[in-house]
Amino acid sequence: MSIKNSPSFTETPVTAIRLDLPIGGMTCAACARLIEKKLTKSPGVSSAGVNFATAQATVEFVPTITDRQALTQVVEGLGYRVLVTEKTENKVETFDLVAIEQEAEYKKLKLKFLVALVLSLPVIIIAMSHGKIAWLNFSGVNYLELLLVTPVMIYCGEQFFRGAVSALRNLSADMNTLIALGTLSAYLYSLIVTIAPNWVVTNATHLAHQHNPVYFEAASVIITLILLGRLLESRAKQRTGEAIRALIGLQPKTATLLRGEKEVIVSVEAVLVGDLLLVRPGEKIAVDGKIWQGSTSVDESMLTGESLPVEKNPDNEVFAGTINKTGLFKFYATKVGKNTTLQQIVRLVQQAQGSKAPIARLADVVSGIFTPIVLAIATITFLVWFAFSPDETRLLNALNNFVAVLIIACPCALGLATPTAIIVGTGRGAEKGVLIKNGEALEQAHKLQTIVFDKTGTLTIGKPYLTDFIVATDFIEAEVLKAAKTRNLEFSQPEEFSAVVGQGVIAQVLGKKVLVGNQRLMQTEQVAILDFTEQATDFAQMGKTTMFVAIDGRLAGVLAVADKIKPEARSVLKELENLGLELVMLTGDNQRAALAVASQLGIKNVFAEILPEEKISKIKELQNQGK
Repeated sequence: MSIKNSPSFTETPVTAIRLDLPIGGMTCAACARLIEKKLTKSPGVSSAGVNFATAQATVEFVPTITDRQALTQVVEGLGYRVLVTEKTENKVETFDLVAIEQEAEYKKLKLKFLVALVLSLPVIIIAMSHGKIAWLNFSGVNYLELLLVTPVMIYCGEQFFRGAVSALRNLSADMNTLIALGTLSAYLYSLIVTIAPNWVVTNATHLAHQHNPVYFEAASVIITLILLGRLLESRAKQRTGEAIRALIGLQPKTATLLRGEKEVIVSVEAVLVGDLLLVRPGEKIAVDGKIWQGSTSVDESMLTGESLPVEKNPDNEVFAGTINKTGLFKFYATKVGKNTTLQQIVRLVQQAQGSKAPIARLADVVSGIFTPIVLAIATITFLVWFAFSPDETRLLNALNNFVAVLIIACPCALGLATPTAIIVGTGRGAEKGVLIKNGEALEQAHKLQTIVFDKTGTLTIGKPYLTDFIVATDFIEAEVLKAAKTRNLEFSQPEEFSAVVGQGVIAQVLGKKVLVGNQRLMQTEQVAILDFTEQATDFAQMGKTTMFVAIDGRLAGVLAVADKIKPEARSVLKELENLGLELVMLTGDNQRAALAVASQLGIKNVFAEILPEEKISKIKELQNQGK
């Protein structure tokens, strides 16, 4: 497979190619900074960014100068792993591999934390007893602490020491450096005090004591608490992918491919542009395409938020992840794989989560120079305490404060807080139907002057509800139906049922022909609706959809269906107005429906009957007006 044709690539302007590399083995934000720094300095790379929270590197490079293999070698040369290669990329989704890696990391951290916790608790009890508990005050107590803490250092803390060595090898310092120096200082000092106390304690009074002071509990508690933080951090990283996982789950795994007269069930990855596919009622559409034969209605709410199914006829476009509601149809695939509209939305969310806001880049710079500064301050602290403390306690005081400065000043949260906030924000936005372009857009949100809302699914619930039911005078009144329900009487089920695309439904109930649909259906079936024309007009003016009911060719009543306003919509819009923001509604729905909703919500600026492709130009028009 050539680099350019690899599914992980999308072209960017000029000659640069974008590559997303999922990376394993990163333990903190400093790891991400190190990889980013090395990738940025690589020949042919125009820009590089590494997001620790999503475990992904995004690189733009010139393919005539470098390639995937060279960039992979840069990452692996630093001691990290690239989870996807050209051979595995088509077989397993990158997102799944990252999820598997994160789950394995979480389980490993959980085991290490539990081991550290179990072994550290007795050490803490011994240290906090200060010799006041008789059965803990024996000559070999230091050796017991050494026995308990050593596995914590070797097994539970090995990742910190490995990270510190890796940083040293690359002539840098990070959080692992601080943790390793702090815990090793406390552990090695305590080890010497335990096995060779004369090397450390020179004061005769201290030598006369039964036990020399040790700091095993400091080393073990530090590692345990840092592991707890890493464990919580790992769980947070897993949850950041839930929004993308939900979007990916909208696409079906298989499709029905037509080969002549034969139907073949294939995986969605096997569908090619130009293939003829069959979709039955109730099935999800596998890829984007254009209808060749058949008519139907399609639920496109996952893309547009429109609550009512959209009528589809030959030459109309259909989209992956949407649901076929009524008819059977055949269509030709026009976009497959990562080119479908659904996958473009997924990619947009991934890019937004992987982007860095300006404040995040500032945090990276600060945390990058923070570690060397902390090391310098810790060293000065050690020297000052060692110089000015009493002879018998100078080493103890100097070491104690040296370790305290190293551990308290760990800058990991500085490099993690901002990207985590961006990921949670963009992820929650995607779950609620709000796609945020990138981290910078999220950060600049406080400068907004105008907010433009879509109507269906944003301000309204996005599902049709029956709001009115008027019965003809010579038919059963609504009260009779209500009484029947009260007495738990069962209604007859339709014996025959058929849907007429774009018009309504026809059914046989107790031998009678029942029609429920719009004016077109009534005209087709030659049912007079003059008696309810005024009511239908009133419903339309209120933004409601009118449906007529006929039994055996006679009009029985009229129904009104409307999308309800979300319960929280009014309060949210009121809060936004109190912030001084101008509110605008931009919808593809008809003018009457749009104005009806806007009047209830107090929105003054309304643009209705705007096609999807026209909405961007309308936004630009508002921007040109300084909004």
